[in-house]
Parts: sequence; structure tokens; C-alpha cells
Amino acid sequence: MNEKLIEVIGLNKSFGSNTVFDDMNLSLYKGENLVVLGRSGTGKSVLIKCIVKLILPESGKISVLGTEILNASNDQLDEVRKEVGFLFQGGALYDSMSISENLEFALKAHNTTMTKADVQNAIHSTLENVGLKEVIYKMPSELSGGMRKRIALARTIITHPKIILYDEPTTGLDTYTSAEISELIVSIREKYNTSSLIITHDIPCAKITGDRLLIIKDGKNYKEGTFDEFKSDNDNYIRTFFYSI
Repeated sequence: MNEKLIEVIGLNKSFGSNTVFDDMNLSLYKGENLVVLGRSGTGKSVLIKCIVKLILPESGKISVLGTEILNASNDQLDEVRKEVGFLFQGGALYDSMSISENLEFALKAHNTTMTKADVQNAIHSTLENVGLKEVIYKMPSELSGGMRKRIALARTIITHPKIILYDEPTTGLDTYTSAEISELIVSIREKYNTSSLIITHDIPCAKITGDRLLIIKDGKNYKEGTFDEFKSDNDNYIRTFFYSI
């Protein structure tokens, strides 16, 4: 069995009377893309925020790259977070900065010892890897939604994280652009040797990106399997995700 980079055991999280997770379990293995599916309100985005301790659960165990996250010191958390890239649902680019400045900011926050030449080389090569080298001096407002997603991904990968957490990477995009972003996620895994946890409701994205899929129901890991296994599964709840495929 491959090395576990993320392990979630017995996770419990509530907001008031709303139980989000009830003994939730999950593992991400080295080199894989794991897709997490679930209906709206099942806590998919809460899950990845718990993994990097942006949200604190009531109980459970979360291990990331061998560090027990819930008991980690601030210094330990900082070290782990340097190895984890987070692609936010809206991209979260800085509107007042050019594309080059957005990437430079992320790189310098991660590595303060790089020379100016090294920074520029990293920016150019990363933009080339997402197919947008020509927009280096543009502002985020000048880009299409798909381009902004690509730049947000470039900002995530420029620090060469070991793990990438994708929060709805194709939300708000048309079918063609969604497929492009999904293919790019696969390409990034090959080029950067990353392991990824992909939160999505987009079944075509899940098909393209996912080595393994996990469905959340009632705060638990309902079932895991490959896309083809889920597609042929007769379980009524699973069919609600795959009825149109």
C-alpha cells in the first residue's frame, strides 16, 4: 500500500445543532487524486479546512505528512502548510496586483531566500505550465473566469507543494473550460508529482481527475471506489450523482 499523506479518523464537527461530520474517515495516498463528492451542505469544503486547521473540529484525528494537525504547535502547522497548496473556490487572486505580482507574492511568502532572477524564472516557467505565459503583466480583472482559475492554480503550484487541496475547481465555468481545468489538474500531478484532494460536484471533473472517489452522506464516508465502479453501482443514493452519465 502506498504512503498515506493525509489520514482523517473519527472526525466530528457540528455548527450548533447542525452535525456536519459524524465519525468521518478519509485517507489520501501518495501520488493519487482523490475526489470527494457530496450534496450541497454535506461539509465538503469544511473537510479541507479542517485538514489544514482553518476550522477546528470537536474531535477526531487528522494527520498530514506525518504531523498530527489538531495537536500541532503553530510552528509545526506553518511547516505543514508550506507543503500544502490550497486552490480556493473563487481563486482569491489579489485584484490590485498583476499576475506576475500575484505569483511573486506567493513565492516570496514561501521562500524569502530566492534571488530576483530565480523568482522571475519560476514565474515564467509556472505560467508556461498552465498555458498562460502571455498574461504575465495583465491584471486579474482582464482575464476570463477560466484564465483566473489557471492563474490561481499557478499561484498554488509555484511553491511546489506536496499536496494540493482543490475546492470546487470548475465552479462557474462552462463545460469546455471545466474540461480544460480538469485536464490541467491531471497534468499538474504528472509535472509536479503532487497528491490531490479534489472537492467537486462536477461529475465530468470527477471522471477526468479522480483515481479514486469518495461519497459523503450523513457526515460519514458513505462509499469509496473508482468512477467506473460508481457508474455501474445500483445504490439509489450513488445513482443520484451518476444518473445522467
